[in-house]
Amino acid sequence: MLVNGKRRHTVALVNIFGARNRGNTGTDMNAIPLLAIDNVQVLRDGAAAQYGSDAIAGVINIQLKKRAGCEAVAGAGQYSEGDGKNGLLSAYCGLKLGGASLGITGEWQDRGRSNRAEAGSLRTIGDTKVRNETLYLNGELPLGGGTSLYGTAGLQNRRASSAAWARNGLVDDGTNGGDIPSRNSAAMYPNGFVPFINADIEDRYAIAGLRTTLGGWSLDVSHTHGSNDMQYDISNTLNASIANKDKLAGGAGISPSRFDAGGFRFSQDTTNLDLSRWFEGWFGGSNLAFGAEARRERYGIRAGEPGSYIDADGLVQGTGNAGSQGFPGFQPGDATQRSRRSHALYAELESTPTAALTTQVALRHERYSDFGSTTNGKLAASFKLSPALLLRGAASTGFRAPSLQQVYFSSTFTDFIGGVPTDVVLAPNGGAVANAAGIPKLKQEKSRNLTLGATFKPDAAWVMTADAYRIAISDRIVLSGRFDADNYPALGAILQGLGVGQAQFFVNSVDTTTTGLDLTVAHKGKLAGAQLNTFLAFNHSRTRVSAVHAPAALAGFESVLLDYRERSFIEQGAPSRKATLGFEYVRGNWTTDLKIIHFGPQSLGTWTGQFDGSLYQHYKARTSADLAVSVALAKNIRLTVGGNNIFNVKPTKQNPDETDNGFKYESVQFGLNGASYFGRLHVTF
Repeated sequence: MLVNGKRRHTVALVNIFGARNRGNTGTDMNAIPLLAIDNVQVLRDGAAAQYGSDAIAGVINIQLKKRAGCEAVAGAGQYSEGDGKNGLLSAYCGLKLGGASLGITGEWQDRGRSNRAEAGSLRTIGDTKVRNETLYLNGELPLGGGTSLYGTAGLQNRRASSAAWARNGLVDDGTNGGDIPSRNSAAMYPNGFVPFINADIEDRYAIAGLRTTLGGWSLDVSHTHGSNDMQYDISNTLNASIANKDKLAGGAGISPSRFDAGGFRFSQDTTNLDLSRWFEGWFGGSNLAFGAEARRERYGIRAGEPGSYIDADGLVQGTGNAGSQGFPGFQPGDATQRSRRSHALYAELESTPTAALTTQVALRHERYSDFGSTTNGKLAASFKLSPALLLRGAASTGFRAPSLQQVYFSSTFTDFIGGVPTDVVLAPNGGAVANAAGIPKLKQEKSRNLTLGATFKPDAAWVMTADAYRIAISDRIVLSGRFDADNYPALGAILQGLGVGQAQFFVNSVDTTTTGLDLTVAHKGKLAGAQLNTFLAFNHSRTRVSAVHAPAALAGFESVLLDYRERSFIEQGAPSRKATLGFEYVRGNWTTDLKIIHFGPQSLGTWTGQFDGSLYQHYKARTSADLAVSVALAKNIRLTVGGNNIFNVKPTKQNPDETDNGFKYESVQFGLNGASYFGRLHVTF
């Protein structure tokens, strides 16, 4: 992910809980306000030889505005159920100050909680409550003589609150001390409770650079800083072991109801030197580019306050469990401060041997301080077969470095399997638990990418594209299945000492192959004297695990290392097909947008069948629709009203005991909340 052509940092969070992309660290696109975006460019070829790690399947580059003019948007919406109310205030203003340009974007967004739990249920199932406050600056200052300074600065503060699994109510009958079992206290929550996992997130991003010409070369020197900080506090909760200790001392059985659970932070600093020059006589005309990159990454985990993780009563299982319910705090043993450096050299030559043929060759060598070096290359070409038809293809090798989050993340959490709570440790690579299990040091994933595509533009009304791809990844990093004393006895004593029942690890253990086809068709025409623009986008893809490589210590335990449930998340974590058919109809001051969205079927693993593969959750294909109608109230004012999923389509019902969220609906192909409606007012000035 790039912003203004510069690498953007990933988030500090590792996706684990209920995520289909479990084990990965992504880039938070919601941290960039929409009004700040000028355009989005997508490179579909493998691009690790040009941009380094994480570019296995291509690159998305977001260009930010700095043009003159101002605009603002105010909007509100909610679900048809009456909850999930949300509001948006956003404004952009581009200023010209002499020769300098500066774009300023501010955004405030608030989304309320939604709840789709059954009537009478204690649980809260739906959207997280979120509030965002965002500010972005993007500008350039010409210095004369072809030299200019440029810069980008962005910050977002986000407050989020997510509901954890409900804990049951209790009755203190005075006969067996049952008022403080493992996860509740009758003195605090006799009717049960829902803990809330609250997160304060600070995202920061800055670019500073200089562009100039030197001896016929275009020179670009820049430094980019990005950071993502997430801190947790858990509310409406308790530490049952503290409550039990209080009860044993003659108290009522009370624990604090809010805890600082700690958090984590990731930061990335990247310095780039890029040079390029056009050579008229090389291969019919060529652009040569080369450069260097130095990057430093830091990752840290902060422990929570003692009450968020301690076992205060120190008694046998069946009394109060340790830690804050909903999310036990990070322990001192989880706390860490880690960093690494990488250095890269790259070169790229793009040539036009003939007016119809363009070729590209790229090579990149990169060295990481923690796992070594890698060299990757790319060959690409495009050929204009006729004025209407362009063919293109590329072959490349690539890599993805293990993120610091994957290497060092460590946490103990409570998961509910068929409604039964189970404490699980996600053990860091190189730690005592991972070493005891024989998990080797993480290394980079390697990839081979082949793409073949075509663009057909027979006239001004039609544009069609087709892109086929094959991406083979070896040594892919995955989140393992869950090891316990039953399926891997060697870990039994260690897990018992930690007070947990199961353990998971990140491990290079899988080879996968992904094949797919992207099709787009766009048409501009007339209907009943008005403009009708039609767009179709279709994707069909398939990922298969081609091999499972167990470390020597886990030979024979392949079915646990990658159990069929985790395998299903890799192979069917997204629908095998998706299609969007859009219609934009413009008549005078009125514009109507209709999108019909089709999601293909999926089959995911369950808890019950995880050892024999006999039981799956089958999600049938679904089709939803979004509709919006806009009217220009004045030359510079536009009002839009509409709805998403207007036919209130829901995913296929499942057995709640077999789903990640313990509910009959899961957000698999799309969300579980149903229809929503909105209104927006857009003003330019």
